[in-house]
Amino acid sequence: MRQQPLNQRLRIHLIQTGALFIAAALLVARPVLSGRTHELLEMVGFALVLICVAGRMWSILYIGARKNRDLTTLGPYSMTRNPLYLFSTIGAVGVGLIYGSLVVALLLGALSYAAFLLTARKEADHLRVLFGERYAAYAERTPIFWPNPLLYRDSAEMAFSPDALRRTFLDGLLFLAIFPAMEALEHIQSSGMLPTLFRFY
Repeated sequence: MRQQPLNQRLRIHLIQTGALFIAAALLVARPVLSGRTHELLEMVGFALVLICVAGRMWSILYIGARKNRDLTTLGPYSMTRNPLYLFSTIGAVGVGLIYGSLVVALLLGALSYAAFLLTARKEADHLRVLFGERYAAYAERTPIFWPNPLLYRDSAEMAFSPDALRRTFLDGLLFLAIFPAMEALEHIQSSGMLPTLFRFY
């Protein structure tokens, strides 16, 4: 029996709903850490978000519109079977650090990792049906999530989808918009316009 591809839209909606709940909680919470420590966390978090955006664009250059149509095994896909999920998880940790909280960073990272790993495992079953032995051999040598840089392989030429790259760039802008949004939230909380019900380290 032919397996149906995952409902990607449902997965995205579930992640977005979870993100909204976390965002609502952060409106009435404040990080304990302040001063230079807070600024350092923001800088590290912003760097991780930049890595996330650059990594997702790098990955989409290789897979483009070929997902579920061809098996991509070069570039970032030679080190991990799910580089888009990996870089998104890095971005989630970055968002938590931009907020100024180690707890929030760990929470967002853990939730993202769990959600993406579950999705990746379900997708692996679907890809085994689509590509058979080719995918089985690829999966045997390539980690499902955490990359192994020693496996890196590439080609001299590559075709990519401008439309897929544009969509990924626009998604990346949402990650980058987190920084001014967090700065605005910090200003609103400092002015006393929002109550502080609890604090995070």
